Formats: sequence, structure tokens, C-alpha cells
Amino acid sequence: MPSTQAARYPGAPMRVAALQFDVRRGDVPANLAAVEQGLLQAAEREVELVVLPEMWPTSFVVSDGESEDADWVRASEEAVLRVAALSRELELVVAGSAFAPGRPGQRPRNRMSVHEHGELVLAYDKLQLFSPTAEDEGFSGGEALPPTVATRCGKLAGVVCYDLRFGACLRAPFLAEAELLLVSAQWPDTRASHWRALVCGRAVEHQAFVLAANRTGTDLVGRRKLELSFPGNSLLVGPDGVVRAEGQGEAGLVLGEVELDELRRLRRAVPVRRDERRDVL
Repeated sequence: MPSTQAARYPGAPMRVAALQFDVRRGDVPANLAAVEQGLLQAAEREVELVVLPEMWPTSFVVSDGESEDADWVRASEEAVLRVAALSRELELVVAGSAFAPGRPGQRPRNRMSVHEHGELVLAYDKLQLFSPTAEDEGFSGGEALPPTVATRCGKLAGVVCYDLRFGACLRAPFLAEAELLLVSAQWPDTRASHWRALVCGRAVEHQAFVLAANRTGTDLVGRRKLELSFPGNSLLVGPDGVVRAEGQGEAGLVLGEVELDELRRLRRAVPVRRDERRDVL
């Protein structure tokens, strides 16, 4: 499949998008079809970076044990490989979280993967598991802080949903001077104000762009089968804390532009990392 991307000249704004949709629990073909369509539309609109919602291939299915865990991991890995191939064909950077294997004897991980033009450049296992939906009973938590990786879209780091509440989870990207923080989430409308405040706050705190993808739809989530509605309020926030793009509830791409030169000027004008008292903090 030929790419529709046009070359971006140095210093030009970069088009990015969050792809929000109703992630159907256990329906990998339907979810993969929604992502394939969204990535094709992103390429047609000369987007370079796309973030998908949390657990985009399966949502939060409830597994009865090790054998079923393995089936969901395998189905998710196949879907992620298809998206990796599309990222190569369409010359995209694509991020999103999905089932991934844990250590031997452990439950699976909720893993964010970032593919740049078909290559896996970043993998991060969600650290903070959401106890109200008993996520900690179905998954094992990660063991390392989010890495930061240099890509053609800038220095990227990523976290998954509940991680956003925990400043310590984001300490490593701050010190590594990540320029774009990517967030995959299933964040319900009952706490929509928290979502917006945290995404905007992390952008200011890190002097970084934050591109956060949140799903749409309603679902029974986790072992406790909480019925949650999701507002499709994906966000792109600039390093000044200003919202550059915001989803309004409908499925599809939430598009915005990132200017890394703007971010770098802000960091020179207000050198937060240089001024931090690390001898005390």
C-alpha cells in the first residue's frame, strides 16, 4: 500500500491525532477494523503520529485463568502486529495499549507499544492498576518507569490511563526531557474533570505536549462489572497548558498540530529542569 504522506519541511508543524472509538469488549475484528480505518484516514490527512485508546484490541475482558489469558494475549499481539505493518505502509508512528505477556506465573500486562514505521521503538507496562475495577486481579503491574525514545516525531514517552494520576510515574520522562507524552486511556465521564485537569497539568509540569486518547461508548468494565460511560474527550495540550484539540464525544480522529520549536523556546525561557533543587527534592 503506497503512503499518502508528504514530506514535512524542518520546523513545520507536525500533525498528530488521537483516534477515539467505542472499544468493543472481546471483539478484536471490530476493534481492529476501526483502527485500520482511522489510520488510513490519518495518513490521508498527513498525520504523522496517532495514539489509540487503552486496551484497544479487546477492552477489559474477564479471563478465567492462564489458558484464556494466553488466548487474549495472542489475539492482541496479532492485532498489534497488523497495526505495526500499517504504521510501516502509511509511514506513521502509532501508540496504544493492549494485552501482553507477563513474567512466568504472572497475569498479563497492560502494555503500551509505540511503532515507528513498522519498528517497535518503545514498550511500557502500566505501573498503576485501577483497583476500583479490580484491574490488579486480572493484570500484573509493570516494574519500570516509562522510557523515553527519540523518533522522527520528537522525544516520546507514554503512560496508560491511571498512571496519569501518579507524578512519580512521570518522573523519568521529565528527567529525560520527553517532548511528547502519549496517554492511552479508558477514563469514564464521572471523572472527566479530573482527566482534563491532569492532562493539562502534566503538560505544564513537563513543559511538553500531551496527546491523550480516550475511548467512547459504554461498557461493563473489569471483574466487578462496573457500568462506565466514556466521553470521547481526547486531548492535545501544549506545553503552556492550552488545549489545542479536544474530542466532543463522537468516534474518529481528534486532530491537532505540534510545534517542537515552540516547546524548546518555552524551555529556554523558563528552565524548570535546570532550576530544580535536586539536592532537596
